[in-house]
This record gives sequence, structure tokens and C-alpha cells, in this order.
Amino acid sequence: MPANPFKLLILVGVLILLILASGQSRTDAQLPFYTDDADTTEKGKFHLEIFDEHDLLQVADYPAKRQNNINSTINYGLTSRLEFDLNAPFLNITYSKASIIPDPSGFGDTQLGLKYRFHDEKTSSAFPAMAVAFYVEYPTGNKRKQLGSGVVDYYLYGVAQKGFTEKTVGRLNGGIVFAGNTSTGLVGVETTRGRVYTGNGSLVRSFTPRLSLGAELFGALTANFKLSRGQLTGQIGGAYSLTKQLSLGFGIIGGKFAASPRLGAIVGIAYDFK
Repeated sequence: MPANPFKLLILVGVLILLILASGQSRTDAQLPFYTDDADTTEKGKFHLEIFDEHDLLQVADYPAKRQNNINSTINYGLTSRLEFDLNAPFLNITYSKASIIPDPSGFGDTQLGLKYRFHDEKTSSAFPAMAVAFYVEYPTGNKRKQLGSGVVDYYLYGVAQKGFTEKTVGRLNGGIVFAGNTSTGLVGVETTRGRVYTGNGSLVRSFTPRLSLGAELFGALTANFKLSRGQLTGQIGGAYSLTKQLSLGFGIIGGKFAASPRLGAIVGIAYDFK
């Protein structure tokens, strides 16, 4: 394995972005990326996503070495523009064999949210599609076992989405955690007071009617802007449509600073109920 996998990931990601920028069309596929899209679930319909993320943790997390996060998200279309979201992770943390701490596992913190799409993209305009989302995360995970944050999180963010060509879509998110933190287990910015600022972006291109590939960057900082406590994560990955309703997502993650995983992999599925 390279001495610095994050640098290798960024290099590969830049190459993919250059390839994507030369594309000719657009895709709406977003799994497995964390960057949210401006789309909302169809009124009266459900959308389900389940993914498994396995991360190698930073040295600062020792004796914890790895974290596995199985996350399930269900979206329901309340109106043609407003959706309700619910997600909860199941976590397993692996410690060094030399540690006397037993490996904890169990459910993490539960998140409830609403997303509202207030502007649609038009082909005749350079203005992007836009949405806003607000989430409240409840401390249902066991803090003593490091499965939960122990605090209630309030998170507001905006989404901008633009189709550069018929197959290439760029998305940007920017948000503020007014209280709480962004942590899921041992990954994420941990703070009990003050604000956390987040920003992320993705570029995704459809190479065939079934296959899309892309790259993203995600960052988070506390209000005092200390990089040592922040998060910078990059991901390259894609999605493959198995049927019109079911797709498979896959990705590789690399991170820098204490709140990011060193290296990780994601695999998951997305399903639209009709």
C-alpha cells in the first residue's frame, strides 16, 4: 500500500475529473457519494439506500483501528418538491489485539430530516437546480462505547446541481451544524459546542445507460478553523443500474486529518419503490 494513500486517491480523482469534464451527457445517479443532489423523491413514493462502509482509522484513533458502518436511509415524497428522510447506522469498531477494550457494535445516532427543492434547472438558463435540507440527529447510539455523539445535532445545508452536458452533472453542498457534530462513530468532526461548517462537491458522468462514474471532495471544520480537528475526504466511485428500480454503488475513500478515515471502501444499493 502506498505510504500516503490520500495523495494517490486525489491524483486518481483529478484524472477522473478531467475525463468526466470531456463527457457529453448527464446522469442523476448519486450513490455512493455523500454530496446530496437537488432531486426529491416522487410524491407518495419511497426510496431506499443501504450501504456498507469499511474504514481504516487514523493513527490518532488508536487503539481503534477499523470501523464498519452499515447505513440505511429511507426517503418518502411528501409532495412533488418536499421529502422526508430517516437514516440510522449500525456500527462495529475494531480495536488492536493488544487492547483490553472489547470491540463495540450497535446502532448509532438516528437522523430525521426534510429536503425541499425550490428551483428546477432549465436548459435555457445557466442557473442550477437548488434545494435546502434540515436534519436533526438524535443521540440513540451508546456514547460510552463510542457509537454515538451523546448530543443532539441540528444541521442545515443547501444544494446546487447543474448539468454541464447531457451526461455530466456537478453538485455542490454547503452547510452549518448549529449544534452538535458530524461524527458517525469515530469518523467525523467531534465537538459538543459551537458550529461546524461543511462543504462538499461531486462530479458524475454517465458512461453508458447503466454505468456512471465520478469523484467528490468533502470537508468539515469547527468554528475555530483548526485543521487538526477537521475533516478532508475524497472519494472516487460509481453506480451500476441492475434494473430500472435497483442500482449498485461502489467507491474508494481516502482522508486527511483526525476526523477522516485513512482509507476505506463503500458498497451499497439504491431501490425506488413504485
